[in-house]
Amino acid sequence: MGLIYLYTGDGEGKSTCAFGHALRAVGHGQKVVVIQFMKGRSEIGEVLFESISPSLYEIHQFGNEEFVFEPTEKDIQLAQQGLEFAKEKLSEEPFILILDELNVVLSKGLLELDEVIKLLKGIPEKTNIIITGRNAPKKLIEIADLVTEMREIKHPYSLGKQAEEGMDF
Repeated sequence: MGLIYLYTGDGEGKSTCAFGHALRAVGHGQKVVVIQFMKGRSEIGEVLFESISPSLYEIHQFGNEEFVFEPTEKDIQLAQQGLEFAKEKLSEEPFILILDELNVVLSKGLLELDEVIKLLKGIPEKTNIIITGRNAPKKLIEIADLVTEMREIKHPYSLGKQAEEGMDF
């Protein structure tokens, strides 16, 4: 079975770290599939990157453009579609499957944790899974092979700096 990497915490860098792994893998000619939960913006860098190497890198979004504060039925449906799509993509045995913001989906109750664990127990031997997002459930932390918690110490947003294209999205 491949490895499960989990990046969580209240600090910045969880998705960025996952995309660093993706860049390395693509550089070595490995296939990467990204499934973004709760994200639906086409102008972000990780989506734009797909045009550079479409045979090795693909990204699929299952979310709205706006952040989810109070989940709607549509948010739940999108999360379920994302999970089903992840199951399909696992059958292709990519080198890396990134489940971006999956922890947030679970913390907001959009998916059942047992469904996700069932998916993770069936990953192919040569596929590595990367899970990102705040508030990782304890059960995911326990089954992951690598867990890193990002902790915010200082952030330019608190000084009024706006998100910068190419750095933050």
